[in-house]
Amino acid sequence: MHIKKQRLLTPGPTPLYPPALHAMMASDLHHRTEDFRRVYQAAIADLKEVMGTSYDVVPLVASGSGAMEASVSNLFSRGDKVIVCSAGKFGERWVDITKGHGLSPVVIKKEYGDVVTPAEVEAALKDNPDARGVFVQASETSTGAAHDVESMGKIIAKTNAIFVVDAITGLGTMPLKIEEWGLDVVIGGSQKAFMIPPGLAFLSISPKAWAFEATSDLPHFYFNLKKEAKNAAAGESSWTPATSLILALAEALKYIKSIGMDKLVENAQLLARATRQAAAALGLEPFAATSPGSSVTAIKAPAGMDSGKIVKGFRERFGMIIANGQGSMKGQIFRIAHLGYFDFADLFAVVGSLELILAANGYPVQFGKGVSAVQEVYAEATGIRQPVNA
Repeated sequence: MHIKKQRLLTPGPTPLYPPALHAMMASDLHHRTEDFRRVYQAAIADLKEVMGTSYDVVPLVASGSGAMEASVSNLFSRGDKVIVCSAGKFGERWVDITKGHGLSPVVIKKEYGDVVTPAEVEAALKDNPDARGVFVQASETSTGAAHDVESMGKIIAKTNAIFVVDAITGLGTMPLKIEEWGLDVVIGGSQKAFMIPPGLAFLSISPKAWAFEATSDLPHFYFNLKKEAKNAAAGESSWTPATSLILALAEALKYIKSIGMDKLVENAQLLARATRQAAAALGLEPFAATSPGSSVTAIKAPAGMDSGKIVKGFRERFGMIIANGQGSMKGQIFRIAHLGYFDFADLFAVVGSLELILAANGYPVQFGKGVSAVQEVYAEATGIRQPVNA
């Protein structure tokens, strides 16, 4: 209790993969050399492999929001009508980005914790046959909800619109079959399931989306996707790259390939399921009950308790950093992440700590009940059977 290790348990940044951190120490590498070109090309090839696509994948020196903006500024024109799914803080970001670039968004607005349904997207496309694009979050991290991008993609693929998916926390936490489902632009970020520090974004771009680039009239300079894709094919970036992060990404991708992207997704899904069962065992309610995702679990604070007390309790008692609610949900929910370099030992500690924090704030808790729920999920997944007393 006197020594507290800091544990990062937020949905971004996430815990770092140690070999990736060590790889960053070799970053005194000039980016216009053959040594770096080999690393850069290999990292892009591995990104395509783990994302499961043959489409171009373009890295950018930016947070994920930079790639979100680039998808708009490179592929659309001023006045274009687009459909924006907004069911949380990051859906609202799509609204702001499209409006900020002079597009005309038709917003399908849902309450925090809810999701936009494929049927609502289909109806919006029928009402707006001139729509040029549809924007959505695969995983809405502010609420813990996940959208049905598979069904949406198959609907949108039958139209002239392109489907732009913020998968910044979706990649590595949920299946995303880019080409099979008709996902034209899929955006990712380094500080999520890829287990390295913030500062890199990347996006896959379909041939259908590239055709939009040819007619775009919006200004862009630094985030020039066509230029980046051309240079990437030769092993270079248009501008000075984040060499340390590319080295880290290359190492993290080796690890992801060694376990398999499907296993990385399964890991997140199991942790999310165990967290939901632990919350239920403790009498707590999940926030996104109808369509929960696996990148993060949002849990309602007990009645009359500000979720900030729980966040503060984790930090001050155990050195653990979890996330409060965002926007209108601040003080009402707390969020525990599952993406990237998380394992069940982390979750045992988190749930055990949560029980103590709740008790310290006057909430009735039977110690071990939540942890037991996590153990049951682990035991079921690994084939462990609890011995029966004679």
